[in-house]
Amino acid sequence: MHWYLISLVAGIAQEDGTQSIGSSPLHFLSMMSLSPNMGSPYALLKEMKSDERGMWLFNFLIACARCVAAGSLENASNGLEQISLLASPDGDIVQRIVAYFTEALADRVLKGWKPGLHKALNSTKITSAAEVLLAEKLFFEYCPFLRLAYVVTNQAILEAMEREKVVHIIDLHCFEPAQWINLLQELKVRREGPPHLRITGIHDQKEVLDQMAFRLNEAAEKLDIPFQFNPIVSKLQNLDIGSLRVKSGEAVAISSVLQLHSLLAYDDDIIRKNSPSVGTNSSSSHLSKMFHMNPQTLGDFLERDVTNLFGGSPDSQSSSPVSVASSQKTLSFLNGLWSLSPKLMVVTEHESDHNGCSLMDRVNEALKFYAALFDCLENTLPRAPFERQKIEKLLFGEEIKNIIACEGLERKARHEKLEKWIPRLEFTGFGRVHLSFNGMRQAMRVLHSCNYDGFEIKEDNGCFMICWHDYPLFSVSAWRFKRY
Repeated sequence: MHWYLISLVAGIAQEDGTQSIGSSPLHFLSMMSLSPNMGSPYALLKEMKSDERGMWLFNFLIACARCVAAGSLENASNGLEQISLLASPDGDIVQRIVAYFTEALADRVLKGWKPGLHKALNSTKITSAAEVLLAEKLFFEYCPFLRLAYVVTNQAILEAMEREKVVHIIDLHCFEPAQWINLLQELKVRREGPPHLRITGIHDQKEVLDQMAFRLNEAAEKLDIPFQFNPIVSKLQNLDIGSLRVKSGEAVAISSVLQLHSLLAYDDDIIRKNSPSVGTNSSSSHLSKMFHMNPQTLGDFLERDVTNLFGGSPDSQSSSPVSVASSQKTLSFLNGLWSLSPKLMVVTEHESDHNGCSLMDRVNEALKFYAALFDCLENTLPRAPFERQKIEKLLFGEEIKNIIACEGLERKARHEKLEKWIPRLEFTGFGRVHLSFNGMRQAMRVLHSCNYDGFEIKEDNGCFMICWHDYPLFSVSAWRFKRY
């Protein structure tokens, strides 16, 4: 990441509202008129150096976010109007970042202030599934994060499935055939010969799975590998574990790339059933039945590890009925995967805390994370092309809006760091598997062969961190079935 951008983002969120350049942005905004003339910020900003101008934009944004969080709608409206004159999705990197955060804050204000108006204005702003899929494929093509995750996952599967004759891979978000075509090629040259391979692919679009089936069957036929593709059209939260059809004698591997965080959005039905008894013995009893544990053990676990598991203390908002019910949903799903006795599960997740209760916590964390993503895209693609606009608007922009403007079930982008996933996975019976040096070497080979400057892979206690320079953006960890 450009070091000046790191310093900009790192210094934007002083709790007392003081700023490192000039006076408070709130005071500055109050002095400005709302038109782009000599009384607006334009004259001052034009004279500033780019890093100073970027600092001002970030400070304006944080000031507006504080107004939104405090319910000061008039100040928020004035500030957002000023920023909209200065930020642009077609501008420099800071202008682009700030433009999407400004839109997200405005969306949150309108949604809370005039929900009917918000619904009417957004009734036709529906992004098609095909557009999102295109953006995902462009992100895979132009940024190496997913490619690296796939390489590490495949290497871990190859090592775990050595000498296995029947292998069943479950892909929780099956949309990119390149990953499994590469694995087929590696299995073809395996010393003991290829196994019988079955891949169960899960996606909520039948067309995507049809294309996956065509591409993978074609590749397996050319390589003369016994292969079967089992498509399951389903959203992850609605997945019936029984539909995975794991057979006796199969060695099971599970691949989860940027999927598990979506389960942290709570389920209304679970809340309704559990909210009267959260924190009581009946809540512990319900969970203990789910995970075959005694109530005292589970109660101790919830009390002891609630900070790591739910992101707060037992007395905080994060251990409210919403959070406990949310965690029940997530743990239940993970327990379902554990029941398949997988020999390996590889999990890739965002290495960021976007699931805080506080709006300002989410704004600050998201600014750091997406500043890094925008910066790496700035160095990978030219500013103007269609491809970059699609990635920034349909992936980054929509995630930012979801993190900032949405709550409850609507907020799906609940990214959490690996340190919070570890206790969940261990609690549901998974044991950690250290990723090998061969996986690191394969990933580094991809970076070097494709001239991906600035991207790094770092080892962290047996897991890998995929970084933009020194800033970790995604974690990859490996797990296996372990009996209680």
